[in-house]
Amino acid sequence: MRRHPPDPTGRTPVTDEQQRPPAAVVFDALGAEYEKAFAGSEAHRRSLAWLLGRLAPGSRVLDVGSGTGRPTAEALAEAGHEVLGVDVSPVMVELAARQVPAASFRCADVRELPLDEASFDAVCVYFSLLQLDRREQAETVRRLVRALAPGGHLVLATVPLDVEGVDAVFMGQPVRVTSFAVPDLVAVAEEAGLDVLEREEALFTPAHPEAVPEPHVFLHCRRLRAVAAGS
Repeated sequence: MRRHPPDPTGRTPVTDEQQRPPAAVVFDALGAEYEKAFAGSEAHRRSLAWLLGRLAPGSRVLDVGSGTGRPTAEALAEAGHEVLGVDVSPVMVELAARQVPAASFRCADVRELPLDEASFDAVCVYFSLLQLDRREQAETVRRLVRALAPGGHLVLATVPLDVEGVDAVFMGQPVRVTSFAVPDLVAVAEEAGLDVLEREEALFTPAHPEAVPEPHVFLHCRRLRAVAAGS
């Protein structure tokens, strides 16, 4: 363990682990186990098929919380699209770059990543906002919608529970989870400037000894209007 010299001001030194986003710590620890646990999600694959059926050839797609690159970035890249995956976990980014060389990956917090207006044809947000609070989730969705070209598509998936700042254990890792019930998530999407075209709800049990059945919801959306920078 790295040790820090005493702070002459008397303050407690801040460790590297404390400075990292909580999600980075969790997903660094999970690594490839996360991919294995969720590989059997048929609803996720149906969601990808829905998106692939609506993309023009060579579309530019942003994959938020890209994980190991599978299945999302891999499916999109194999279909000939230009994919940028973003994840806060360096372990996940390294795995993704190795497994899906046809896509590009960056280790970054999407809340801080520079995103030009209308620069992507599609955005994927598969279960990547659960460790943000509700205000941060809503602001991130609005930010991603602004990065989406008018008429472009966004897929938003989460565990639809009406919980805020709840401590839990996910695949053996301690997490603090915040989410929305389905009607509230739909409202977040619509207030961000999205039209929710389709919705699928499913119950899925990850392939992991410590996993329990969890509800999933997939919102398939389209940006129809410009979104003001301050909205």
